[in-house]
Amino acid sequence: MGKELFYYFVYPGFLFIAITGGILSWYDRKITAWLQFRKGPPFLQPFYDFLKLLLVKETILPAKGSKMTFLLAPVLSVTGAMLAGILIMVPATGIDTGFTGDIIVIFYLLTIPSLTYIIGALASGNPLAAVGASREMKLIISYELTFLLAVAAVIMKAGLSISMLDIIALQQDGAFIGSISGILLFVVIILTMQAKLGMVPFDMAEAETEITHGSFIEYSGSAYALIKLTKYIMLFILPVFLCILLLGGFRLDGIHILWSVLKVLGIVLLLTIIRNTNPRVKIAQAMRFFFIWMNLIAIIAIVLILFGF
Repeated sequence: MGKELFYYFVYPGFLFIAITGGILSWYDRKITAWLQFRKGPPFLQPFYDFLKLLLVKETILPAKGSKMTFLLAPVLSVTGAMLAGILIMVPATGIDTGFTGDIIVIFYLLTIPSLTYIIGALASGNPLAAVGASREMKLIISYELTFLLAVAAVIMKAGLSISMLDIIALQQDGAFIGSISGILLFVVIILTMQAKLGMVPFDMAEAETEITHGSFIEYSGSAYALIKLTKYIMLFILPVFLCILLLGGFRLDGIHILWSVLKVLGIVLLLTIIRNTNPRVKIAQAMRFFFIWMNLIAIIAIVLILFGF
């Protein structure tokens, strides 16, 4: 029992995921600063930001709307992200839980943060937050289908296995990205991750210059600290999930530890470069992009898998 609690709450569970997510947030901000010829934040800045919001800043509740729902939404977002993170990290580190079908559960858990952002925004009673929630809903409708097709394609490549450990084991002789369909799926999942993380060019639900942080405009103090924590967690677990799906997972022995770390850093670097080299698109453009082009690429990848490519 003690070992299981350690797995879930310390390593590779809550504490490890939260700290690593904060470090990756610093890495993302540092790369952004370098691309813009700035110095960038100190290493511990994400943790300072989180602790300041959690312990120092006052949580101001909106005058209108549902206060209970408004406060509960960030709690649910952290819970969903953390549960998804644990289910991803446990097989990624080689721990066998005997849980078949975890990839399907992870897919649904990864949608919880975005859904709670919508719920919290609508509960705030702020019209700008409502605009952000509307954009988030439209974005979810468009990219979740693409994400589902990509995950289904990986399951097909794994011989219809729905176990994360089996998917990792099947890539020991060669990662799925080493095929044409694998390359196409990598492109699809990277751009879907960009949308799930709310990064440019798919940050229209927050859009500071248009709707002043949109969905989160009314959040402050400890409630906003939980949203920050959710974003830290998602920035870590989504690249790890991609590594498991297409890049052969992780090996935590010898020099392979360094290679595993470089995989995650490389994915976050790619996300950061995309964010800093593209303008924000309109919500209609984003929906058209996922519904037509990304879905088309995912379907082509599925067809190639059927023909052994």
